[in-house]
Amino acid sequence: MLHVNENYSKIQASYLFTEIAHRVSAHQAANPSAKVIRLGIGDVTEPLAPSVVAAMHRAVDDEAGRTNFHGYGPEQGYAFLREKAAKIDFQDRGVDIAADEIFVSDGAKCDCGNIQELFGGDVKIAVGDPVYPVYVDTNVMAGRTGANDGGRYAGLTYLTCDASNGFVPGPEATGDADVVYLCYPNNPTGAVATLEQLQKWVDWANGRKALILFDAAYEAFIRTPGIPHSIYECRGARTCAIEFRSYSKTAGFTGVRCGYTVVPKGLVAYADDGTPVELRPMWTRRQTTKFNGASYITQRGAEAIYTPEGQRETKATIDFYLENGRLMKEALQSLGYGVTGGGDSPYLWVDVKGDSWAFFDRLLKEANIVTTPGAGFGRAGEGYIRISSFNSRENVLEAIERFKKAL
Repeated sequence: MLHVNENYSKIQASYLFTEIAHRVSAHQAANPSAKVIRLGIGDVTEPLAPSVVAAMHRAVDDEAGRTNFHGYGPEQGYAFLREKAAKIDFQDRGVDIAADEIFVSDGAKCDCGNIQELFGGDVKIAVGDPVYPVYVDTNVMAGRTGANDGGRYAGLTYLTCDASNGFVPGPEATGDADVVYLCYPNNPTGAVATLEQLQKWVDWANGRKALILFDAAYEAFIRTPGIPHSIYECRGARTCAIEFRSYSKTAGFTGVRCGYTVVPKGLVAYADDGTPVELRPMWTRRQTTKFNGASYITQRGAEAIYTPEGQRETKATIDFYLENGRLMKEALQSLGYGVTGGGDSPYLWVDVKGDSWAFFDRLLKEANIVTTPGAGFGRAGEGYIRISSFNSRENVLEAIERFKKAL
């Protein structure tokens, strides 16, 4: 008899964004003439940079003839992209990361879930609360947790991120965790971590022979001097951290799909007998077995991000989103709401001082605005909503007027 993976039944209710989609669809069905402004799911709205589009057109032309045609590429990514990423994202910032420590993929979300295949089933996981649901749900699917009880899973260690710690927890409450997921700039709170705060995590991980899974998907939004863009800016991070990078928000690749993961040489986990086992060859084997690589056309587009023109164009788009966030943050603060985020992040974390799903429904029904209820990110997210700055300026300005009327 064929049995299902019953761990899927442990996943709480439905995936957050699926539930949002259901509620929005019901609202639109009941109000077909309403213009709904979506400030919820963090999907980009502005087009790809012209230099990226031009590079992808050239790559399509390459595929049109026998001479420059590309079939299967290297599963780890083409050297032309890995070398650019290593130099501009790391080496030019004084960070020691080599091209062959970079593994190109179809996005950070996939890698955040797939990376756990390298670890034993008994490893203990720590996550922030509130938390990006993928970190939790993929570990539930893999059987590393017990049942959900009151919004938290048995077997996971939750690190509360709230106003008292600036939404940046320290390692003091990790207990006996072997792996901790960190994301800064943070999704969903928009908070950033200082070098000193991240160094404490690195020192903890090295001291415990533990691992940091560092999601840097939003590093390109950092504008405050001194805020680290990479966990590898911390002393000793190469021996205790894997970093995920994404072109989705950096360059609008949410539909194109491309990102990469950094697994340094010498980073190890341990066999049952205590023998150190290097993770980079394991990840190489996993990718070459289960992944055929991002397309040549996609990777040529990603390479163009690193040209002088691409750097200017993508920065201008990010600055546009950050200005959207600034405008909404100031408007909400003027209405008496506490807001974290913005400035170094595309997300605003708004203290609604009440039930987050009720506030979500209120804005949807009274203002035709879609946000994301904080409760969907974990127990500590209750009382907040997340607002995304990914939208047109016209919609953002209209949303501000609707906020003023509804709130």
